[in-house]
Amino acid sequence: MSSTTGQFLIQRPRFNHVFLQNNSFHIPKRVQFSVLPQCSYIPVPLSSVSQFRGSKFLECKCASEKVSESFERDPGQEFEPEPNQIVKQKKASIVDILKQSNSILPHVVLASTIMALVYPPSFTWFTSRYYAPALGFLMFAVGVNSSEKDFIEAFKRPDAIFTGYVGQFVVKPLLGYIFGIIAVTVFGLPTPLGAGIMLVSCVSGAQLSNYATFLTDPPLAPLSIVMTSLSTATAVFVTPMLSLLLIGKRLPVDVVGMVSSILQIVIAPITAGLLLNRLFPRLCEAMRPFLPPLSVLDTACCVGAPLAININSVLSPFGLTVSLLIVAFHLSAFIAGYFLSGSLFHKAPDVKALQRTLSFETGMQSSLLALALANRFFQDPLVSVPPAISTVIMSLMGFTLVMIWAKKKE
Repeated sequence: MSSTTGQFLIQRPRFNHVFLQNNSFHIPKRVQFSVLPQCSYIPVPLSSVSQFRGSKFLECKCASEKVSESFERDPGQEFEPEPNQIVKQKKASIVDILKQSNSILPHVVLASTIMALVYPPSFTWFTSRYYAPALGFLMFAVGVNSSEKDFIEAFKRPDAIFTGYVGQFVVKPLLGYIFGIIAVTVFGLPTPLGAGIMLVSCVSGAQLSNYATFLTDPPLAPLSIVMTSLSTATAVFVTPMLSLLLIGKRLPVDVVGMVSSILQIVIAPITAGLLLNRLFPRLCEAMRPFLPPLSVLDTACCVGAPLAININSVLSPFGLTVSLLIVAFHLSAFIAGYFLSGSLFHKAPDVKALQRTLSFETGMQSSLLALALANRFFQDPLVSVPPAISTVIMSLMGFTLVMIWAKKKE
């Protein structure tokens, strides 16, 4: 009791009510007071205590937030958050929205496809000279969210890397050859269209497969990058050999241009992202919320531009039939990669993630490279129709799988 103010100072108990009997406090034996850090004391005037005689009780409310769960809240009392808490909640929600931008990627890809079909000038400004920087930005985003240890771990799985390589340059070319023959013999399409389908199956893996893997299984993104880089590096020899074997025409591929492309699109951006993450982690932490929405816009341009630029070929009389064949080709490649890896790595602890990764590697390839080769080395413009359609179909199917598998993981 305080002699100056005439008030009792009641330390917070672990119960809700203090009973008063015969003008004195009565505490049940089973209840014990506890000395808590930063415990608050409630001043109780003597006049208030004198009003509670007999079996009346005095309710003492606690003010500490750390142990507020131990006490019952008054029914009529409403909790009002502090202003700074509201601001933090708003900031967190904005950051969450930015980070979740990847979830709308399939819808954005679909919207860019429709926009390119309805109004081609919306993407024709995004010419081929922007492709390398755009894909490089996606690889930079992967590098910022990875570490060098992830890539070291990726090289410790040579069996998975070899399986991805077989999917790229054995399984996929066989499927391309089958659907190319079907296009000519079953549907009666011109031979150049069948050659275009085969050409799509002869090129290396697409950098978009790395980004798709990053969205579904981030720990395996470095493994996907190693697979794609290996197939791209050896494509200077393998693609001409496969084109000669399947199409009957040896396509000279620019070795210097291919190596330069690998450096610009894959190695340099990823290295920059890894170094930035290592040397300036706070800067990377501030950048990460903005990378997903920028990557979504980047991907939309990479999908819509080839379609808009080659709109006349896509809308040709054979466009619908070729589109259905390209869908069947990519679908078969996705399924083949998924079940091939499942049968070989069924005992692996991350078998499902590995199946998704190898499915992306097998089902998605550099259709832009096939389009460039078709425009440069084939006189017949019909050869470029399947690669142009493949660019869009591959992206739509790949990022639709991203959305489906991401939801299943949740």
